[in-house]
Amino acid sequence: MLLGTLLILLLGGAAPASAHAALRASDPAEGSVVKAAPPHITLTFTESVGLLEDSFRVYGPDNRRVHMEEPAHAAGAADTARAALPRDLAEGTYTVAWRVVSADSHPVSGAFTFSIGKPSPTPPAAPADHAEHPVTKSLYDTGRYLAYIAAALLIGTAAFAALCRPPDTAPLRAPMLFGWWTLLVTTAALLVLRAPYEKGTSPATALDLSSFPGTLTGRPGLALLTRLALLLTAASLVPLLRRRSPRTRVTAGAALSLGLALTWASAEHASAGIQVPVAMTSSVLHLLAMAAWLGGLTALLLTLHRAKTPPPYPTVARFSRLAFTSVTVLVVTGVYQSWRGLGSWSALTGTTYGRTLTVKLAATVFLLLAAALSRRWTALPARPAPAEERVPALVGAAGPPPEPRTTTVTAGAETLHRRALRRSVLAEVAVAVAVLLVTTVLTGTLPSRAEAEAAKAPEPQVAGLPGAEAFTVPYDTGAPGGSGTVQLQMDPGRVGENGLQAVVFGPQGALTFVPELRVSFTLPAKDVGPIDAKLTDRGGYWATNDLTLPLEGTWTLKLTVRVSDIDQITETRQVKITR
Repeated sequence: MLLGTLLILLLGGAAPASAHAALRASDPAEGSVVKAAPPHITLTFTESVGLLEDSFRVYGPDNRRVHMEEPAHAAGAADTARAALPRDLAEGTYTVAWRVVSADSHPVSGAFTFSIGKPSPTPPAAPADHAEHPVTKSLYDTGRYLAYIAAALLIGTAAFAALCRPPDTAPLRAPMLFGWWTLLVTTAALLVLRAPYEKGTSPATALDLSSFPGTLTGRPGLALLTRLALLLTAASLVPLLRRRSPRTRVTAGAALSLGLALTWASAEHASAGIQVPVAMTSSVLHLLAMAAWLGGLTALLLTLHRAKTPPPYPTVARFSRLAFTSVTVLVVTGVYQSWRGLGSWSALTGTTYGRTLTVKLAATVFLLLAAALSRRWTALPARPAPAEERVPALVGAAGPPPEPRTTTVTAGAETLHRRALRRSVLAEVAVAVAVLLVTTVLTGTLPSRAEAEAAKAPEPQVAGLPGAEAFTVPYDTGAPGGSGTVQLQMDPGRVGENGLQAVVFGPQGALTFVPELRVSFTLPAKDVGPIDAKLTDRGGYWATNDLTLPLEGTWTLKLTVRVSDIDQITETRQVKITR
């Protein structure tokens, strides 16, 4: 059973995950040159997105911001963002900086350029204040991590007390209270930081009251408000539940735990992407199983160290069964969520999400190995002694508990047994903290499936010239700053006279300028060429109107980019010319 569990976890264990929003397409396209000002800017994403007041910031050729109307979804499509442009835009290059909130609560942002008429010599730069603020992000990520730990501690300790029934529950009151207060404070902090986190501003803007209406009506804000309400409701019900039956208390605790887990599932990865109902159910079960296992381990450790009455065999055996059930649920939900987040086996090593998942798998396997060692450390050989007692043979989740066996032990052996038990559980708790840390990082990482969907988006094409053939040629001279792409457009791309335009982009995707750009065409099948296109620099782009290709066929385009007096590179591309 242990080997099977390890194998399944190694191949499929995962944290809750589905998809961030990734930009799939834009209109106008990135780097495109259009003849007239477009009426709108429209972005299409891989999942539904939430919009901010300044989701779009557009800067003209003079580096001044263009006045925009409030953004909205295009034709009611939740995976789009659209804003109207003024009709009297001047000729030149425009920079569009955008920022939206994906359905899983994470803000995503980016920038691109397009040109009206012809590119500007120097494109306007995207504003720095629209990017992610490092201090705000660090505080928000820290709050999320502490919230995970607090939830595991609160839910797991309560589950241990209710289901494992230790004779002395006094040591469990402090961790439950600590978990409740930590979860309450971190949830309130996350709610306050939500607006600057979405907008990418500093923490100093957190108390801007004008931002709260938008925050409190969005899905992440509503989830945080619900979590606060559940925690406050639980605190008010504690005095009443003390006078109720144990079954009533267990039912109320289960309802609270389910509600808390839903506040994560409804506003993070599970709420976006494919198979949302199944994913949310899986996410809730995954979080509850994680809390019961890892939080229960902490409760067991505290009971072993601080309880006046050491936990008897039935208590440890009950937790062993609870831990085994939790691991089973984690395996099943982890396999599903791995498939949902990865999309392919190659993503395990080829993407950031996959590599982070691999780290979590390794930590989880180590945790299970520690549980397996618990089985050996806590099993005592028979020794002559004046008294008999039952000794637990399993603490971790390496397998179901065996039938209780009676073992005669001395007082000294019993002491050694308890020490081994404490060391084992302490090691498991330490690794569990690391697993929670990696889980937090994983939930903030773009899943491989979403990354693959975004990569399927077509390459930027030159817009606004029907019938034109457009393609992009990458180049890299090997010199610093000597890489980028050249976007070429042939109009009409047929036999006879053609126009040819070329725009050069640097390593970061911004317009760049090179001393020389040469293009020639050869038709090897007919032994024709090379025909020099004779491109000329026209202040930001290269062009010619006198390129004549006399025959149809597959021509070889030879592109030479010179970035300095000594650095140049030549690339080729096959171009099909028809009549």
